[in-house]
Amino acid sequence: MDEFHQGSCLCGAVTYEVSGELNAVSHCHCAICRKAHGAAFATYASAPRSAVSIASSVEALRRFQSSAGVTRQFCSNCGTSLFWSDSNGAFADWISIAVGTLDTPFRAQKQRHTCVSQKALWFEIGDEWPQEG
Repeated sequence: MDEFHQGSCLCGAVTYEVSGELNAVSHCHCAICRKAHGAAFATYASAPRSAVSIASSVEALRRFQSSAGVTRQFCSNCGTSLFWSDSNGAFADWISIAVGTLDTPFRAQKQRHTCVSQKALWFEIGDEWPQEG
């Protein structure tokens, strides 16, 4: 049976569905992700863009180009960061989903920390997941 996930923003204006497996779970410590989430890092899982659909209020979803080719999407009502994607490279047809916005159960078997060289000085990584960059 295929996986199916649902998620939403804080105010519920934007809801989405993912029909399929979520992959590449990463905790990104880059300065852009930290700012976008207001946290020590942002946790994302990825899926093919074709597997993700906006179920309600697509008009509340806004876009921001945070760097060359990288687009972040968020709710214009409550500010929840929902997705990011990179139009460059091998994964241009994939979208990364902020795991904290999932409303259905999700358990990641594999995880990793990315952009660790940019991590917040006040945060110490204390888990067993691999660290990159």
